[in-house]
Amino acid sequence: MRGSVTDPGTAAGPRRRRNTVGALASAALLLPLLGAAPPGARSSADGLQQAFASAAAEYHVPQSVLLGVSYLQSRWDTHGGAPSVTGGYGPMHLTDARAALAGTVPHHSDGAEDPRGDSARAPLSPTAKLPDAAKIPARLTTLPRAAELTGLSPRELRTDPAANVAGGAALLVAEQKALGAPLSSDPADWYGAVARFSGADDTATAAAYANDVYDVLRTGLERRTDAGQRVALTGRPGLTPDTGQLKRAGLRTVESDETECPSTVACEWVPAPYEQFGEGDYGNHDLGDRPAAQGIRYIVIHDTEGSWEGVLKMVQDPTYVSWQYSLRSTDGHIAQHVKAKDVAWHAGNWYVNAKSIGLEHEGFLARPDAWYTEAMYRSSARLVTYLAHKYGIPLDRQHILGHDNVPGPTASNIKGMHTDPGPYWDWRHYFELLGRPFVPTAGPYGGLVTIRPDYAANRPQYTGCVSAGEPCAAHGSSAVRLYSGPGESYPLIKDVGLGTTPTTGVNDLSSRVSTGQQYAVAGREGDWTAIWYLGQKAWFRNPKKNPTAVNAAGLVVTPKDGMQSVPVYGRAYPEASAYPADVPAQTVSPLPYTLPAGQQYAVGDKVPGEYYYAVTFDEGSHRVVAGKDEYYEIQFGHRVAFVRAADVRVVPSGS
Repeated sequence: MRGSVTDPGTAAGPRRRRNTVGALASAALLLPLLGAAPPGARSSADGLQQAFASAAAEYHVPQSVLLGVSYLQSRWDTHGGAPSVTGGYGPMHLTDARAALAGTVPHHSDGAEDPRGDSARAPLSPTAKLPDAAKIPARLTTLPRAAELTGLSPRELRTDPAANVAGGAALLVAEQKALGAPLSSDPADWYGAVARFSGADDTATAAAYANDVYDVLRTGLERRTDAGQRVALTGRPGLTPDTGQLKRAGLRTVESDETECPSTVACEWVPAPYEQFGEGDYGNHDLGDRPAAQGIRYIVIHDTEGSWEGVLKMVQDPTYVSWQYSLRSTDGHIAQHVKAKDVAWHAGNWYVNAKSIGLEHEGFLARPDAWYTEAMYRSSARLVTYLAHKYGIPLDRQHILGHDNVPGPTASNIKGMHTDPGPYWDWRHYFELLGRPFVPTAGPYGGLVTIRPDYAANRPQYTGCVSAGEPCAAHGSSAVRLYSGPGESYPLIKDVGLGTTPTTGVNDLSSRVSTGQQYAVAGREGDWTAIWYLGQKAWFRNPKKNPTAVNAAGLVVTPKDGMQSVPVYGRAYPEASAYPADVPAQTVSPLPYTLPAGQQYAVGDKVPGEYYYAVTFDEGSHRVVAGKDEYYEIQFGHRVAFVRAADVRVVPSGS
């Protein structure tokens, strides 16, 4: 799906009369958002902070509670008035999602990629489509409810941050009253209302959301928002909320016994089917015995390109594809579909599928302002941290992959590979939540750089979000553009595997690196740094005062002495002699790239040549074929790749 959620712009009934003090305070604060304001109409640098104070006073909500809830919804950002992936607006993420749920198609339905990615079995030809939402859940219609409670119009609540904060305060008060609790000045007395504000319909998700809010209240935070507003929340380390209020919230209990999740998140079991459906075909995953039979080395981050309810129906279709976990944007709720021991069909590369766990996040790649909530980022980070610890997966960008980092398994697959979660996923913030921030690990001669732009300030121009060739809305990005020389007048770097002229299209990965990825330095000139990329020297702007990358050191591979170049592969399959007689040998076919002599590429892992044979419903025939050949995973372009260990030397970077 392309483009942003449309803004219906409907009006509400008459606005209720406010008290005089509140009216005067609010009138001074009801200013348009930064992106929509006429010249001279922008609010002061602390106007949003004042809006929280005003709403807290008028509605008798502790200001800290209002700030904590807003941080978990939006990190206090306004996103220029654009809606989130679920149609949520403003710093309080008030939802009006009717347009957001209309006509969306999940990314597994789009493009030429076969999600299973195994040429030993016929490609999937799925017919499943996301159904139209018959009924929009209450968690996606909080903005109309806020309009009824405040008398403010839906348009004001969408476009005016102060009004949006007031709407959030009114909703919190309504939840507090529904619990029969007083409008206390003590933040500890608002736990139940905060839990219900999440919109979750189950106790575990509501509690996980509220616990996150109270963690924020205890810690305290200060940041400058995307609109330049300075917002601060003073921490209260000893704050202990009344969690017993949740018993009166009337929420359901979800079935979580089958799930593989940390206790710090809310998780339910929504199983994907393992079924036959005619003519020997089956879906939508393969049973396995991981990590005993083969290791789990990767976690793949996807976005759904569709709504929560539709995506859950899709993953329960046996004729379709699968992944291990889905994450909901509004509150961070998690559904698990496939056990970690089993192999889901999600990444488009069978080698990666066989050694990975797939996470689908409710969202849209090509809607730059269709932002994700802090609640989902935090829930995802907790799940990934748990899985990484359990299966020994390193927390770096060569093991925590985007779907857009997964290589095509063969040359013919390269053009059809997917590009999500795309340039607007905030990898820098995500890895901070993982406890692995991207920091310098060497001086200027370390030999590597870690890509790390300032997400908000880094705004490369993309096209094609709404229609081909048309500019996307300006927005912060995790990605950095590459040129064939030290300047933007040089041509963009070309990807020979795609065979097309590189563009600035939002789905064109030809000349793009992403936050957290590491590359060997190939040269420096003024404000520009060169790296080795797809067998070429590629340049990106990296000024000293505001660097786009930080220095690093580590291991790199380079061709063995005497070799002019070595082949590059999209999968690490064993040699033909390793296959038993009853398992067809898979071709070890190189991609249309080479790693030339004199170039270096960052090493992610040394891996054995393995192939998981699973092309029948009867798991008795499934087996893991392991060979003697070993490979190194490397950061080769925007995607990772593999080279045979026998072809390369491993040396320290900078040597």
